[in-house]
Amino acid sequence: MVKKSVKRPGGRVHGDIEGTKGNTFDLVYRLVRRIPRGRVMTYGQISTEIGARLSPRAVGWAMNGCPADVPWQRVVNASGGCSTDRLADGPVGLQQHLLEEDGVEFRPNRTLDLERYRWSPRRRSSRSGSFKKK
Repeated sequence: MVKKSVKRPGGRVHGDIEGTKGNTFDLVYRLVRRIPRGRVMTYGQISTEIGARLSPRAVGWAMNGCPADVPWQRVVNASGGCSTDRLADGPVGLQQHLLEEDGVEFRPNRTLDLERYRWSPRRRSSRSGSFKKK
């Protein structure tokens, strides 16, 4: 049985999604697969990129159960930190270690510089000011 979704302001879904969970999670997975080595996106940034169909927290749930070919480690919290250390079923420091193998450097407080490492699939056109896909 599929549970009803809980709609939040702005149309975001926080919880189970009726009938479209796979499609929405697939949007997340396709986007995360595009993040280059040495770059990251935040949960909130991914939420925005998929039209706020999921809350940032629900993006985290999607990442927790993602397929093996999705580079989950390239998704960090809004502070540039690794939220996966709070999960009971994973080794502490694994996400940071994997990102460091990708070339990402962490500060002593275990956060990364989002200004330096954040990746955006869109860039602002210098002529029109509109966003265009890379």
